[in-house]
Amino acid sequence: MDRRQFLNTSSLATLGLNASPAPHPKGKSEHCIMIWLGGGMSQIDTFDPKIEGSSKKPFVTGSDYPSIETSVKGVKVCEHLPQLARRMEQVTAIRSCHHNLIDEHAIASNFVHTGRPTSGSTTYPSIGSIVAHQRGAANPSVPAYMLIGFPNVSRGPGFLGANHGNIYLTDMKTGPAGFTRPEHLNAERIASRKNLLDALKKDIPAKSPLADYQKAQTEALRLAGPGFMKNFNLDSEPADLRNKYRSEFGQRCLLARRLVQDGIRFIELSHNPGFLNGTGWDTHGKGQLKQHELIRDLDNGIATLMDDLKKKDLLDKTLIVIATEFGRPPEFDGNGGRGHQGSAFSLVLAGGGLKHRGAFGRTDELSKKVVENPVSIPDFHATIHTALGIDPAHELIDGSRPVPITDRGTPIASLF
Repeated sequence: MDRRQFLNTSSLATLGLNASPAPHPKGKSEHCIMIWLGGGMSQIDTFDPKIEGSSKKPFVTGSDYPSIETSVKGVKVCEHLPQLARRMEQVTAIRSCHHNLIDEHAIASNFVHTGRPTSGSTTYPSIGSIVAHQRGAANPSVPAYMLIGFPNVSRGPGFLGANHGNIYLTDMKTGPAGFTRPEHLNAERIASRKNLLDALKKDIPAKSPLADYQKAQTEALRLAGPGFMKNFNLDSEPADLRNKYRSEFGQRCLLARRLVQDGIRFIELSHNPGFLNGTGWDTHGKGQLKQHELIRDLDNGIATLMDDLKKKDLLDKTLIVIATEFGRPPEFDGNGGRGHQGSAFSLVLAGGGLKHRGAFGRTDELSKKVVENPVSIPDFHATIHTALGIDPAHELIDGSRPVPITDRGTPIASLF
């Protein structure tokens, strides 16, 4: 028993309380694919439909689309999610997510990625980096954490150090940034450059940030070989499967399945970096007019990914997460769009061996506030970690300071 456990046990014993911690559930998922919907997905127009309104003048408060029944009795989704509607017995839309942060994109995105508010003194690690730190890759020949999108601090390793950061790509054709070697570099020239770099490494102090960066760089050089890079050749997949995935987002989902199959533990991919509808999921003004295009694209990509993983016997081993920084209010603004809302929004889980129920939690009649089974962002993180077999109360170390993996988050017990 360490000093911390001894003090906790002694204090509880003095109070006459049972010192045995309550056992937490343990999931059986081996991988996680997190789909990031940057901008703020409108829950009332997707996974938490309410009375139908209209974004056309005269504006009517409510959902912008009709709702449809799903494979789970009593659970409805919007009409533009027909494929996921047929698969909702393998999905849980957590409709009662909330936070009280200012509804600003960067602050809210950081919170949903790290599970903690922005701090002036500490850079907290992203959920992807924590999973990479705790579980490592399922295959020692690949990285633990892959980002298909643009890197930033919120998606980074924070105080865990560069060795637990992500390998990222923004271009599907070239693969991870910096991994494609120029054609004029032959094996001899690469070896010469490596020898020069090795000479410079000798004076790097151990356990320094520069040493962490050196480890990450060494890992990157190893991964730039043909073994890992073969994953990015989507042409090796059957044409009919690639066609089922359809769009650029769909191809990203196909790549995510290939990366899971090769042993990568955590993959984050952005849904709409090209702003398909002009504004992405940040549906102010005219963005609302083409929001249905985003929803249909999401529907096809996720449904095809679920079927593909199932055929590979990977769906129960792979947790799919649909995440966004906040939701949208039921009212329409002067241009027919929607504002920002953190008081109630939906985040979604699929696969991963969970006991899915179609939906969890409940909001009021217009999806403005949570009225049943509230789920905080730390709770949401705790649920993901638990699904992956990670104790959400386990302590990481920032210098000499212990930092629990989640900020007092509690997993949703009924999903296990």
